[in-house]
Amino acid sequence: MENAIVDLVEALRERLAIIHDEQSRRDPERHLARLQAVSEKIDRLQAALPHPVDAQLAHYLKRHSYDKALEFLENN
Repeated sequence: MENAIVDLVEALRERLAIIHDEQSRRDPERHLARLQAVSEKIDRLQAALPHPVDAQLAHYLKRHSYDKALEFLENN
């Protein structure tokens, strides 16, 4: 379980880095492709989490509240 959580945290951080990457945003098509790829990665990692998943974390992930999910994981 620990590896799944670590991988998910890394993917959520990667997503934030892409969002804040000014240079990436200068090429909207590439930027969107990068965001889509990391979002798909997050979805795969979410599906791989061992059950039961904490209800609050599951809620954040289901609603795509990735900033809140990252905060939850970093604080727990």
